[in-house]
Amino acid sequence: MPIIFRVHFTSTQVCKTLTPFLAKFILVGRYLYKLATKEFQHGIFIFRCFQSPWHPTPDCDRYVTVLSIDGGGIKGILPAVILDFLESQLQELDGEEVRLADYFDVIAGTSTGGLVTAMLTSPDENNRPLYAAKDIKPFYLDNCPKIFPQKHKLFPFGKLLKSLLGPLYDGRHLHSILKEKLKGIKLSQAITNVIIPAFDIKRLQPVIFSTYEAKRSPLLDANFADICISTSAAPTFLPGHEFVVKDENGNVREYNLIDGGVAANNPTLIAITEVIKQMFNSNIDFFRMRPIDYPRLLTISIGTGAARIDEKYNSKLAAKWGILDWLLYGGTTPLLEIFNQATADMVDFHTSLIFQSLHSDDNYIRIQDDTLTGIENSVDVATKENLERLVTIGQGLLKGPLSRVNLETGLTEPVKNGGTNEEAIKRFARLLSTERKCRQLKNIESHKPVSKLRISPVTKRIKMESMINTYRERVKYCYPMYSMNVSTPPLKVFSK
Repeated sequence: MPIIFRVHFTSTQVCKTLTPFLAKFILVGRYLYKLATKEFQHGIFIFRCFQSPWHPTPDCDRYVTVLSIDGGGIKGILPAVILDFLESQLQELDGEEVRLADYFDVIAGTSTGGLVTAMLTSPDENNRPLYAAKDIKPFYLDNCPKIFPQKHKLFPFGKLLKSLLGPLYDGRHLHSILKEKLKGIKLSQAITNVIIPAFDIKRLQPVIFSTYEAKRSPLLDANFADICISTSAAPTFLPGHEFVVKDENGNVREYNLIDGGVAANNPTLIAITEVIKQMFNSNIDFFRMRPIDYPRLLTISIGTGAARIDEKYNSKLAAKWGILDWLLYGGTTPLLEIFNQATADMVDFHTSLIFQSLHSDDNYIRIQDDTLTGIENSVDVATKENLERLVTIGQGLLKGPLSRVNLETGLTEPVKNGGTNEEAIKRFARLLSTERKCRQLKNIESHKPVSKLRISPVTKRIKMESMINTYRERVKYCYPMYSMNVSTPPLKVFSK
């Protein structure tokens, strides 16, 4: 069994300086090994200086990166604008070919956010994302008027009457476009890990579609199209969705699903919980950390906008409401609006509490516009004017101040010296880029062959094997470490 020494130095100059020491080290090693096995002629010493085209970077795998996208119907245009900007910043750093799925370990989305998630992570024939972030906004502008046709624009009571008889929209265009674009792509085929919640009204329990679980159980490995149709099936707006999943043994699971916003309109905590669960199960391969190590999470959560706090509702007004008023009042749906806003705010509050309590505030960014008014906050008024207005609001949101929940008041307040959302996203992009480069460097070094110094059994001379072509240029960066790994025959730890 050969003895192997791996020595890591910090520069070529240091390597040359240590050459005399290395020769003595070899002689000492030869003597010790000869005493142990008397077969030193087969010994191999390995010397390696690492190189990288990048500047010195921190340790690899520092973060688990999470992207979360809220639900909100046509207001999915807002995260589309934000994600377009984030991806453009990453492309400035790493090239036009990179996509968001290359940087995030987990992407979670609810309702319209689930649709965006599927678009970003579904693979094409080259196993690259079907859509770039810049393609999402045009998709919404083209398809929202067809998914939510404004047939009752001239008849104010037509929408109310239809909502009493069934869903406002039949969902046919949504179903057809998703099945056309996503075809038969399954959840387990996603380019990165995906989490999309829905709610099973037959079992009265949430269903969390997770790439982690889909790879473990075929009955959870549904088609992306079915998942997106289900998580978008908002009550009173779109019909629920029923489908079955079969495994290779003939087992069947039936799903009867509606909008994921019923379970979690803001899926950030679900994503974090799923990551923690995988830590406990030791079922992950992209990071090594202690369980529940929240400072290691790097999370960006993007909302779809909320109504401005202008006190348009009050208890005296609501005390007179019947079911019709709760479903439709002033051009909005108070029941759905209040429910979604409450759950999203609670998730943001608890997530902020986690990061702030562990002094890692900067690892969590929440981008949300809470100044929407009137039909701007509607999930289905897909007129050309309103859609274009949402695009403008999204662009303005980038210029707005970075905000965070005040844990004492529960209100969102600008972060002191936090700059704008645009500046925060740029900082976030640099962190993502650095993390990706670190992982690539680590992956290259773990697979590349190494340069070797061999002891000639005849001449006892040290001769260097040919260096790898990729390492011929001057060393720009080496791991900041010096280590020696010795490979020896295994020992019997337990003996009878």
